[in-house]
Formats: sequence, C-alpha cells, structure tokens
Amino acid sequence: QVQLVDSGGGLVQAGGSLRLSCVASGGTLSEYNMGWFRQAPGKERRFVAAVSWSVNTTFYADSLKARFTVSSDNAKNTVYLQMNSLTPEDTAVYYCAAGRTQAMGVASYDFWGQGTQVTVSS
Repeated sequence: QVQLVDSGGGLVQAGGSLRLSCVASGGTLSEYNMGWFRQAPGKERRFVAAVSWSVNTTFYADSLKARFTVSSDNAKNTVYLQMNSLTPEDTAVYYCAAGRTQAMGVASYDFWGQGTQVTVSS
C-alpha cells in the first residue's frame, strides 16, 4: 500500500510559479510510476505529467509541456511538479498518483494523494 501526501498549492497571480510536492511512502516505490493530474470545478480529472521512479523517464500532456516540469528525488521519496507562467485556466485541484504503468489514464493509477488546491488570479 502506497501513501501519498501532496502539498504546495496556493494562490498565485497570473504569470507566477508554484512547485508542488508529493511525498510517497509504503510499498516498493521503484515499481511505480508517479503521475500528476488536475481537476477543475465541474470538469473531469486530467493528466498533467508523469515520472518513473526507476528510470527517471518523464512525459507530459502536450499542452502543458512547455510550462510544467516533473521531477523526482528518490532519496526523499518525493516527486515535484514545477509550474511556470501560470494562467487562470490552470486553477484546479492537483493530485499526485502512483501506478504500475506510465500512462495518462486515471484508471492506470492505484493510489492517490489528497489533492492540493492551486488558484491563479488574473
């Protein structure tokens, strides 16, 4: 069983940056890929980015790749999501997740953090 605690959200002005963190514990973390998703009010949860613990490969939603960077610190069991040039359209609850396949679908991830709110003001 993997436990995930995500944090780092907050209120930021348009054009600003935030870095989200996700601390993982439990299970054999090297077997998992870590994903970031976001869910805006009234919308479905959508893929943002993912990173593999074991080989450190990353991939992104195409529309976000230029502004967002996902990374991991294996020594700290922590995954990060650096978000730059934020716009009001980035406002959402952001979730980290762990799954055994590096995929974009919500159903591919077995464990989820509690979510952290990101609000971007115009």
